[in-house]
Amino acid sequence: SDRRTVCFSLSGHISVCLYAYWGESNVVVLTYTPCVFQVSKKDFDGFKKLFHRFLQVKGPSVDWPKIHRPPEDSIQPYDKIAALPLPDSLADSLNKLVVVKLNGGLGTSMGCKGPKSLISVRNENTFLDLTVQQIEHLNKKYNTDVPLVLMNSFNTDEDTKKILQKYTHHRVKIHTFNQSRYPRINKESLLPVATDIGMTGENADVWYPPGHGDIYASFYNSGLLDQLITEGKEYIFVSNIDNLGATVDLNILHHLVSQPNGKRCEFIMEVTDKTRADVKGGTLIQYDNKLRLLEIAQVPKAHVDEFKSVTKFKIFNTNNLWISLGAIKRLQEQNAMDMEIIVNPKTLDGGQNVIQLETAVGAAIKSFDNALGINVPRSRFLPVKTVSDLLLVMSNLYSLEAGSLTMSQKREFPTTPHVKLGSSFTKVQEYQTRFESIPDMLELDHLTVSGDVTFGKQVSLKGTVIIIANHGDRIDIPAGTILENKIVSGNLRILDH
Repeated sequence: SDRRTVCFSLSGHISVCLYAYWGESNVVVLTYTPCVFQVSKKDFDGFKKLFHRFLQVKGPSVDWPKIHRPPEDSIQPYDKIAALPLPDSLADSLNKLVVVKLNGGLGTSMGCKGPKSLISVRNENTFLDLTVQQIEHLNKKYNTDVPLVLMNSFNTDEDTKKILQKYTHHRVKIHTFNQSRYPRINKESLLPVATDIGMTGENADVWYPPGHGDIYASFYNSGLLDQLITEGKEYIFVSNIDNLGATVDLNILHHLVSQPNGKRCEFIMEVTDKTRADVKGGTLIQYDNKLRLLEIAQVPKAHVDEFKSVTKFKIFNTNNLWISLGAIKRLQEQNAMDMEIIVNPKTLDGGQNVIQLETAVGAAIKSFDNALGINVPRSRFLPVKTVSDLLLVMSNLYSLEAGSLTMSQKREFPTTPHVKLGSSFTKVQEYQTRFESIPDMLELDHLTVSGDVTFGKQVSLKGTVIIIANHGDRIDIPAGTILENKIVSGNLRILDH
C-alpha cells in the first residue's frame, strides 16, 4: 500500500487529494468551497489518524488473561460519597462546572424526524426542555453560572440551533459545537464511498458522525474548550441527552473538586449494578495497571458469555462522565488520547456494505490520571431508547420537578417495571393514538403488549399484565379497566395470571 499526502489547489474551489493508504489508481478528490475548508481539513486529519490505526490493529484489542477486577478503592460506592456533608461553598464548585449533552442522534428509532432531543417526553417537555430546566433551577437556587454545551452532529445541528432561540430568556448560557463528519468506507475496497463533500443526492448517506469519543477532538478544535477554561471552568459533566437520570449530582461534584492537588481526579465514570437487561453494557476492568472500559466488541468470541455474566462483571457504564477540562486540553495537545476503535458495519439503502469507524467517550478513561468509578443508584440511568421506555417516563411512576424525574414515593418497590410494547407501538405517533391516557402503573411489575391493542382512559395495570391480540384481531381495553395479574388474549377473554 502507498501513503498518500494532502495536495491543495487554491483556485476558486479547493481540491484535496485524500491522504490515505489506498493504491496508486485510487486517488479520491473532494471539492470544497473555501468557507468549509478549515473545518473539513480538521475532520479529515482526524479521520486519517483513525483510519491509520484501524489498518494497524488486528484482532481483539485485549489479551483476556491480563484482565483483572478493578481494585476495591477504584470504584467507590455512591453511599460513601453521599454521606459526606456538602460545604457552604457549593456555588464555587458549581461555577467550575459545564454540563455537556451528547446531542448527535436522530429520533428515527422511535419513528420521528429530526433530533431525538426534540421529542416530547413528559407534559409536552422535550429532552432539551428538561435539560434546560434542570440547569436553570441550579443557577437560580445557588446563584451560579453553569452553562450547557450541546455536542451536535451534522444531522442535528441546524434543527437544534433553530429551537435554541426559545431559551433566550432562560438563566442558562447555551453553547454548541459539532462533532466531526467522516466518510463511510466500502467494506471490500476500504475506499471512501463519498465522491464529493456534499450531503445531498447520492452523497446523502455516505457521511457519518464518528461516535461520542469524538467529543475530545471536536471540543478542542472548536475553540470552545479553551474559551471555557479562560472563564474559570474546570470540569465537564457529560451524558447522553436521552438519559433522564443524568442530572448534576452535587455529591459527586463535591467529591471531584475536594481532592488534594497531587491526587486530583481527572475522570469519573458513573457505573451501576448490571441486570440481565444490561449484559451487553461496557464494564470497568483493571488492565496494565490502569482502569479501563471493556466493551463487548473488544471481547474475544470465546469469552463473550463470560463477559455477559452478571456474577463476574457486576457493573456497567452509564455514560455519565465527569472529566477535567485541563486534562482534555493536555491530552489533545500531546496526542495522547487513547481510545479503542469500534468498527460498525452498515448497509446503505442501495445495498452497499460499508463500515464506519467510531470511538466511545468512556474508552479514554485509561488516558487520564487518578481515574475513578462511582457505583451510583440505578435511578441515575434512565435512558429513553424505545417507545416502551417512553411509556414508563410518561406514567405516574415518575414525578417531575424542576426538569428532573424521580421515582414516585407512592411506588412500594423502587425497581422499574419491565415493559415490552410490540411492533404496533414502535413509532411515537402510533403509540400516542393507542393510549387515550397513560395507564396507572404504580403497582406494575411486567407489561407485554403485542398486536393491535388500544387503551381507554384511566386504565390501571398491576402485577404482571400480558395483552396479545392475534393477527386480524383487535383488543380495546375499556376505560376504567383494572388489570391485575391478567392475560388478555385475542378474543378479549381476561384470564388470571
